[in-house]
Amino acid sequence: MALPRPSSPKALLADLRALASERSTHHWVAGGLAVLMPAAVIVLFYTDVQTNIAPKPQVIFAESWSADRSDEQIKAEQVTRQAEKEARQKERQRQFKALDDRLEKMGI
Repeated sequence: MALPRPSSPKALLADLRALASERSTHHWVAGGLAVLMPAAVIVLFYTDVQTNIAPKPQVIFAESWSADRSDEQIKAEQVTRQAEKEARQKERQRQFKALDDRLEKMGI
């Protein structure tokens, strides 16, 4: 069985013109959308791969203490840290109170 002869580019263009003249506008719009939607999905997947969503390395600082600390030194350090924490909380509370007062003056 013999294979058919390859067609010439002129015949291909003539066939495409005949096909284009037979189709209405909504067929071309639907065909364009059928090509555009998968292309958009592929582009979106490609751009998503390019974005780095992995968490950044996090540096954690650890304090080192001498091994021969007494219980009194440990408790004194805990009291000092608790006082610092409470002072930070009070300052934050004062800042929010000041913000609330300003918003009340503005009528918000």
